[in-house]
Amino acid sequence: MYPIKRNRRLRTNEAIRSLVRETIISPNDFLVPLFVVEGKGIKEEIASMPNYYRYSLDLLQAEVKELWKLGLKSVLLFVKVPDNLKDNKGTEAINPDGLMQRAIKTVKNACPDMLVMTDVALDPYSVYGHDGIIEDGKVINDDSVDVLTEMSLSHAEAGADFLAPSDMMDGRILSIREALEDEGYTDTGIMSYSAKYASAFYGPFRDALDSAPVDALDIPKDKKTYQMDYANRFEALRETEMDIDEGADIVMVKPGLCYLDIVREIKNEVDVPVAVYQVSGEYSMLKAAAEKGWLDHDAVMMEQITAIKRAGADIIASYFAKDVVKLIS
Repeated sequence: MYPIKRNRRLRTNEAIRSLVRETIISPNDFLVPLFVVEGKGIKEEIASMPNYYRYSLDLLQAEVKELWKLGLKSVLLFVKVPDNLKDNKGTEAINPDGLMQRAIKTVKNACPDMLVMTDVALDPYSVYGHDGIIEDGKVINDDSVDVLTEMSLSHAEAGADFLAPSDMMDGRILSIREALEDEGYTDTGIMSYSAKYASAFYGPFRDALDSAPVDALDIPKDKKTYQMDYANRFEALRETEMDIDEGADIVMVKPGLCYLDIVREIKNEVDVPVAVYQVSGEYSMLKAAAEKGWLDHDAVMMEQITAIKRAGADIIASYFAKDVVKLIS
């Protein structure tokens, strides 16, 4: 009864605000995306992602060790595949000596306890920039799943702890899980991109890997036939529940900030960890605004990360991970 109950008493100073804070950010919240390229001595800034880099394998080792020292214990690997190795079948994706397979071994050799997750999709390997095989002007599902399954096995053989299928083909989680079980990789986990939307926020990421869909006759110019319509909510629940039924250990919502309602819906419904990918467009927008002096970079960064965790994320894949951990430590 007013004025006996005054909510502002719990906001009086930083000490009491910290004591009653409901959402706490720590290094354990983060999954760090890393971009890998062929070559030696390469630490190459991505033009559309300021202060974020592609690493050759030798410098990847140093980066992984630095992450570990900061308390960041999990990485998500992506590879930029040379154009001469791209085709329409994902041939290079299943090469046991491919860049991804060598990157997995590099991380494990540099830091054996680092949790290694790997991107499972064909777009980095596709001459068309799509997540599956193109046939008669369409991305075909089942043949693509066969290649994705072989790709997953090759990552497991190389030492990956978790596979992260980001392709949004139907049935790929079940196919991958069954193949892992059949081959004895019973401890290899799956983090499924379960609710991955056909978003306009992915542009800088596609620059990083040179993996944008090509603009060519009779080739889909976007990914809307397999990634989700951003107008849909209940579809995300169906996709997520199916992936869990098929064997996913962790489910993901992508992108982040514009989809926090989806994160909360899924968190309320499932009993597995929920990951959120704060994507490249979200990262680059803040970097650009901060460079212009329009926003306080660190304040907005922390507000965004906290909002994602508050919405229900157990895991946050973010290009801000290092910045956040350095700030909070």
